[in-house]
Amino acid sequence: MKRSAPPPRGSISPPAVKRKIESTTTNKAVTSFFKPASQKEPEKLIWRIVANSLIVGRYDAPNVPLQTRTLPVKIAAFDLDDTIIMPNIGSKWVRSATSWRWFDTSVPGRLKQLYDEGYIVVVLSNQGNISLKDNAKGLQKDTASLGNLKSQIAAVFKQLDFPISFYAATAQDRYRKPRTGMWEEMLEDYDLHVGGAVDLANSFYIGDAAGREKTDKRKKDHATSDRDLAANIGIKFRTPEEFFRNEITEPYDHVFEPTRYLENASAESASKACVVTAPFKKNSPQELVIFCGSPGAGKSTFFWDVLQPLGYERVNQDILKTRDKCIKKAREFLDAGLSVAVDNTNADIETRKYWINLAREYNVPIRCVRFTASSRLAEHNDAVRALNPNTMNPEKRIMLPGIAFRSFMQRLQEPSLKEGFEDIYKVDFEVRHS
Repeated sequence: MKRSAPPPRGSISPPAVKRKIESTTTNKAVTSFFKPASQKEPEKLIWRIVANSLIVGRYDAPNVPLQTRTLPVKIAAFDLDDTIIMPNIGSKWVRSATSWRWFDTSVPGRLKQLYDEGYIVVVLSNQGNISLKDNAKGLQKDTASLGNLKSQIAAVFKQLDFPISFYAATAQDRYRKPRTGMWEEMLEDYDLHVGGAVDLANSFYIGDAAGREKTDKRKKDHATSDRDLAANIGIKFRTPEEFFRNEITEPYDHVFEPTRYLENASAESASKACVVTAPFKKNSPQELVIFCGSPGAGKSTFFWDVLQPLGYERVNQDILKTRDKCIKKAREFLDAGLSVAVDNTNADIETRKYWINLAREYNVPIRCVRFTASSRLAEHNDAVRALNPNTMNPEKRIMLPGIAFRSFMQRLQEPSLKEGFEDIYKVDFEVRHS
């Protein structure tokens, strides 16, 4: 792939916001409208919405001298909650101009120091509790939560009072961490999207979603999305405790890292070059096959590539919506003398029993195909599928929330021949290079 040449090194200044803006109207702003132009204060915080999904706020401080930066530029990026601020009353989702305090007393000074050293300072935050979609699948624009968030950010940035930008992802799409959409949008806004414009080696991301275990001082981290975002961008990562409080760096090994997975998969494939798994074959004129595996583990692809050519008909609950409709459709196929593949997760014994009983009713053998992809790998696959609708997502499936993968693992009871299966065929996920 041909890449653009890096821009020439030289002095740059922050560009003006390019896109149409959405400003917050307040009583102060209305009063300001009637003032003579010579008496008006310039608006410091400008808001806009991107693709009904991404909230962007840019704070300009007219009294702060503009930076003189040289390419490549260093970027200091931070999460918001439990990283630069934390709630002083109630939940972190109770937003207002006064409902927060600094994560550490050193925060404002450290951020201002970074700006003075020539860093672009930005905040990249997931805010899934806010809906920006209006009348789409029952969702309505959450104006109250959006207004509260804007009020809080305005108060935070007013205290910092230097040029800084805020990006908030509200949906399960390319903008949501650990995907890099917010970072890419920020590069566009600062005119740094050309290769070589950012000093990745000296840029970093600070966040609390680091995959750490519980300690005496804090709870277990709710996710690894901040650490994973830094890995996906290719910049350094630190926790807020490490960055602001100089606490010792905690050892961490990524549970799942795509690049490492590809390296390990290639090595494993080379070591097993002489070992060939027997292909799946149809053993009887008519049979019932059920899948067992996480969402995103490759079940539907296996059906289209392997079972459909063998003459199986597919039953899928994502399409039919309920188990009863799936069983009804399977009956129709079995009544017609056809073989059926049940393309559902079928995590537990109780769920699988419905299909075992159906096979006994029709006196056909039942088999199980167990997909072994881990929940983290499956979640990654699901995101890639959803974000590539034209090449990988013929059924236009939406991206699933993380709870869908954790729920599968919590419910999973490994299938056993004792349940009544003729055999259990295991399928390990393999990367397909196009």
